[in-house]
Amino acid sequence: GVIGSAGQGSYAAANAYLDALAAYRHGLGLPATSIAWGPWHGLGMTATPQPESGLTPISAERGLAMFDHAVRQTAGHVVALLVDTARPIGGAPVPALLRDLVKAGRRSAAGPAAADSALTAALAAMRPEDQTAHLTELVRTEAAQVLGHASAADIGARQEFRDQGFTSLTAVELRNRVAAVTGLRLPATLVFDYPNPAVLAAYLRTELTGDTAAPAAAPVVTRTDDPIVIVGMSCRYPGDVRSPEDLWDLVAGGREATADAPADRGWELPEPVRGGFLYDAADFDAAFFGISPREAVAMDPQQRIVLETTWEAIERAGIDAHSLAGTTTGVYLGAADTEYAALLAGIPGFEGFVMTGTTGSVISGRVAYTLGLEGPSMTVDTACSSSLVAIHLAAQALRLGECSLALAGGVAVLSSPASFTEFAKQGGLAADGRCKAYSDTADGTGWAEGAGVLVLQRLSDARREGRTVLAVLAGSAVNSDGASNGLTAPNGPSQQRVIRQALASAGLRGSDVDVVEGHGTGTRLGDPIEVGALLATYGQERETPLLLGSIKSNLGHAQAAAGVAGVIKMVQAMRHGTVPRTLHVTEPSSHIDWATGAVDLVTEEMPWPRADRPRRAAVSSFGVSGTNAHLILEGAPVPAAPVTPTVAGPAPLIVSARSEQALDAQIERVAAAAGIVAAADAGFSLATARATFDHRAVLLAGSPVARGRAREGRTAFVFSGQGSQRPGMGAELMEFPAFRAAYEDVVALLDLPEADSHRTGWAQPALFALQVGLFRLLESFGMRPDVLIGHSVGELAVAHVSGVLSLEDACVVVNARARLMQALPEGG
Repeated sequence: GVIGSAGQGSYAAANAYLDALAAYRHGLGLPATSIAWGPWHGLGMTATPQPESGLTPISAERGLAMFDHAVRQTAGHVVALLVDTARPIGGAPVPALLRDLVKAGRRSAAGPAAADSALTAALAAMRPEDQTAHLTELVRTEAAQVLGHASAADIGARQEFRDQGFTSLTAVELRNRVAAVTGLRLPATLVFDYPNPAVLAAYLRTELTGDTAAPAAAPVVTRTDDPIVIVGMSCRYPGDVRSPEDLWDLVAGGREATADAPADRGWELPEPVRGGFLYDAADFDAAFFGISPREAVAMDPQQRIVLETTWEAIERAGIDAHSLAGTTTGVYLGAADTEYAALLAGIPGFEGFVMTGTTGSVISGRVAYTLGLEGPSMTVDTACSSSLVAIHLAAQALRLGECSLALAGGVAVLSSPASFTEFAKQGGLAADGRCKAYSDTADGTGWAEGAGVLVLQRLSDARREGRTVLAVLAGSAVNSDGASNGLTAPNGPSQQRVIRQALASAGLRGSDVDVVEGHGTGTRLGDPIEVGALLATYGQERETPLLLGSIKSNLGHAQAAAGVAGVIKMVQAMRHGTVPRTLHVTEPSSHIDWATGAVDLVTEEMPWPRADRPRRAAVSSFGVSGTNAHLILEGAPVPAAPVTPTVAGPAPLIVSARSEQALDAQIERVAAAAGIVAAADAGFSLATARATFDHRAVLLAGSPVARGRAREGRTAFVFSGQGSQRPGMGAELMEFPAFRAAYEDVVALLDLPEADSHRTGWAQPALFALQVGLFRLLESFGMRPDVLIGHSVGELAVAHVSGVLSLEDACVVVNARARLMQALPEGG
């Protein structure tokens, strides 16, 4: 009840009650003394020494003497324990409550000056990456001891301490153990501030070495001359659309996705409704994201779908999602409030998850938390313009250097039928659920669901990192209707202003844009106002008409995810050189004066207009809140000729997953695509551009040849001796610059006589050169050995690459050995 005892929390309440009873009796003048004992030596629950407590066990003889002394005190409450004020047993820190009793050994500050000298000396002899690896192993070892595991191998380097079983009590114990072995004063919140062994090790390295170099995140820079580009896209829309390719197939094929409402949502409607729905909105791989089943059910489906869609966008950009942890990547997602929280009301079992599961701000925050992103994160709600506003804000943040990479888009899932009933009462809902954009038969909107995410980056960064640029975000603008003719009514002059602002930000004229993907909700009021603004801006002073269409005629109105659907459609259209048709148009709306400008509604598929400049498209979105957004896209710059890797024989395809079942599914998917994608390209992308998980398999010619589960372990490089050589060995490795440079540096210092490759005097110098070159090649790939083993001439290679011998000294020894071997008869 005073300082607590590890593992004995259940006794605290009773002990505190006795303390209070003694104090109460003492106040009444009645006899009472409550003694709070420290551990007794070899007795009861403290028979096993606990050096981490910082307390010295009390012998029976001394304990009895302390008892006699305690009952003679006038106080009703006495603490009886022993503290070694010079140095607590095991070097453990003194409990904070007793720290003022200690006169020696206290550290006043963290950092190198206070750190353990032996550890800092050992770190000083290591490379930075080896320092981090050494400290990660140290943390894992201590964590294993706290949790009672047999070895550090049971502690994942990047698995959160929380998920490994740490509680608030064991978290403090781990802090104490790490403080003891490093000599640092560490905060009690250590495990919460640095949530896995790898992150904690990086912090310890900074504290121990004083190396405060900035992490690998991009520096804060402001660039107006570096275009923002799209390097990745993903989406989930009605009609079983699960990728940008699926979306293009839908619109290019002139198909629609309108259908009956899902039967699994418990909607009670006076009459059936139709729209664009995600029938698999309830499906979610919670375990993949480390989320418990109970929390997953409490999460708004928008959070679930956007997690999956964001992961897919990152992978489609050729980025390992794990590599973004700790970077200044930003998250900008459009979303509107739903009634999912109301569905959970009164249902027991979700306490503690409802707030985070249903709060709009957590839609973006969940992505940042799951991926470890440290850039700006925000959920944007401007109703139907939300996703375009999110993309605009993300691009601005990239230009200002607030983030190094940005994930931007929107999501919409209907938890209740409220929007259908509300619009039906107002006469704004199409009876058949179809958006008849810009048609004379337009009779209201049709609601839909979906999600779309873009990966945005500065062009200079994309080129440096070898990304495929899908399109350029040439310009964008956002404004508000202000005091228009009604809160929810669109405003033509405001829409004209936002278009002109976007053109100005791109440095373009209206005639420089070929196609506009319009808002096109299919209402008799909104469509004429929108097209009127397009006629006044894009429709003037141009040689060929502006082409106009809307993806809402295919999908319905996906609300906060509508604008990004239009962006993906236009990116795909520019890449394919085709403008898809807009569906459900009987005649262009007679409420629009089409003769006032050169704007044509695309009712039949047609080729992209030819021009001696990049293809350009614009996308519009307008929200019921009065927020207007307009984006201008430009076709991707012509990329440099790709370097096609050459592979002798079948290329290995590396597949990984979080579970056995998921691995089976991944193997099936990769095997099915093996004959469609070039093997070398597929193998390269699988190995370098996807996150790697513990369950792994290697496929050759579409069939698994190896399968297993990876574990945290150590890596050894073995340098063999003579006997492994053959004529021409290593010749193909000369294509790698790292190998060639190292090999030629060694050969320049060696005596290599023209002789049979199997003669010892020739083979040993050649093997030495080959082994050093191989080491430098693997080193260039980021491989670092924990152990080096060498035999014969391999011992000299080990001595050199480990820094024991310089290259010059090692070559002197190799040459001397070679001359000696040449002087002896072969086999002598």
